[in-house]
Parts: sequence; structure tokens; C-alpha cells
Amino acid sequence: MSKRTNDNLSISDVLKEFVDTNNLQKGLDKVNVKVAWENMMGQGVSRYTSDIKLQGTTLFVKFSSSVLREELSYGKTKIIDMLNKELGRAIIQDIVFA
Repeated sequence: MSKRTNDNLSISDVLKEFVDTNNLQKGLDKVNVKVAWENMMGQGVSRYTSDIKLQGTTLFVKFSSSVLREELSYGKTKIIDMLNKELGRAIIQDIVFA
């Protein structure tokens, strides 16, 4: 961490500086995307979700139900918008359902 310039730093500022200094944002994004998926899609969809991976700006979601995969494929754009809104910034640009 860089040298302290102000004795009155908030914890959020210190954590943000730590994340930026140590290049941890990509790893945090991967964790936050999984949490956002479970929050936005609910327990029913999460039950049939077997794997979630964020690679770059593409989210790969694997389902154990082909019917659910097909249903969700019709609303990809809306799902991307909802997840990005939940995450607070545009992380996801595409979703691939498998």
C-alpha cells in the first residue's frame, strides 16, 4: 500500500485502495457475479444451475435442465441488464448458456 497521506480515511477507501493496488478486482467480479446470479434468478433457477464462470466480459452458465436453458435463452438481454444493474457496473456483455 502507498504511504498514508491522510489520517482520516474511511474503511471503504482503504479497501478500494487495497483492491486496486493488488489487482483483485477481476477475482472479486467473479465472486460477485455468482452472488448476483443467485440473488436475481432465485432459488428455483439456482437449483438447476450447475456452474457459473465469468471469462472476460462473457458469463458462462451451465444448467442441469435443458428446458430451463432454452427458456432463459429468450431473455438474455434482460438478464444481462439485470445482472449489471445488481453489480453496479457493466461487467457482463454476453451470456452463453450450456
